[in-house]
Amino acid sequence: MIPFINVRAQREAYLSEFKQAEQEVLDSGCFIGGPAVKALESELAEFTGAKHAITCGSGTDALTIALLALGLKPGDEVIVPDFTFIAPAECVMRLGGIPKFADIDAETLQVSAESIESLIGEKTRGIIAVNLFGQCAPYAEIRKCACANNLWLIEDSAQAFGATQNEVPACTFGDISITSFYPAKPLGCYGDGGALFTANDELAQKIRLIANHGSQTRYIHEICGMNSRLDALQAAVLRVKLRHFKDELKKRCENARKYNDFFGTVPGITPQKIASGNTSTYAQYTVLAKDRKSFIEKLDDAEIPYCIHYPQPLHTQPCFKGLNQGLGNSNAIEACQKVVSLPMCAFTDVDEIVEKLQLSLTNSKQTSR
Repeated sequence: MIPFINVRAQREAYLSEFKQAEQEVLDSGCFIGGPAVKALESELAEFTGAKHAITCGSGTDALTIALLALGLKPGDEVIVPDFTFIAPAECVMRLGGIPKFADIDAETLQVSAESIESLIGEKTRGIIAVNLFGQCAPYAEIRKCACANNLWLIEDSAQAFGATQNEVPACTFGDISITSFYPAKPLGCYGDGGALFTANDELAQKIRLIANHGSQTRYIHEICGMNSRLDALQAAVLRVKLRHFKDELKKRCENARKYNDFFGTVPGITPQKIASGNTSTYAQYTVLAKDRKSFIEKLDDAEIPYCIHYPQPLHTQPCFKGLNQGLGNSNAIEACQKVVSLPMCAFTDVDEIVEKLQLSLTNSKQTSR
């Protein structure tokens, strides 16, 4: 069976490096924080060009910490995309805020700046923009909107660490930017992990304080914080992967090109558009299928795995229905009815997938005659 993400092949490719890095941590006896985490933070900052890179326990924790650092209070409204993973809206709700669901662009699937602007009200305090499927949201327009309305901006780059927009790296567009190191991400560890990025010294200090029980000095707690720290073993794994990351991004882009070339010949299948000036990490390679049921049947026949990212807009989730929002988000609603994500990583054999899918499509045509 073709793996959706081939993490096993990746580990085999760098196995000696992983073993050495992991053994060094185990031998050191330093499992929380320490040299491996400090080195990773320095390398993440250098990679992105961010002034501060601060690791934490997960991408979801990173969003929560960012919201706390920016002073979100109960009743505050935060604009989030309607078409994305639940985490941005979930974190806002968890802290007593109110998520306001913005529609998306029908082709790029990124949050719509026009929709964001239409949702701004007296209680709006900020915007969480998500770099969906690996490319950056339209930050020039979003930042203009945020500045005009005195709003803070969080860049959720959980799927797009390594992407660029007009040659500017992802993780540098927000007042605070975050990423995730969940194993399925382009840069993933072997468990949960995340990081926050900021150019603001005061916010960086708040982030570190919140993530470590509100403490800078042991047993002195300046605020009520939380426990969200990256394990040293995960940091060691990430440092190995980061050394190979640029090469892997090139392979992902080449795999996407092969997919694009193939689907350009398949009626009714439209790949996600990569906006002008953007590069993508292709965290997912996602297409819009006019007849998704039929397309999935062909994938099943070819034994090609797939995922639906995402099956319903957030405003229809049971936990958000009481907000009574999002009914007019036609692009998000339509995307949920059409999207299909295909296998994608640096070790994915796209040639094999295309060959199998081409055979399935040919057989389907012959059967229908």
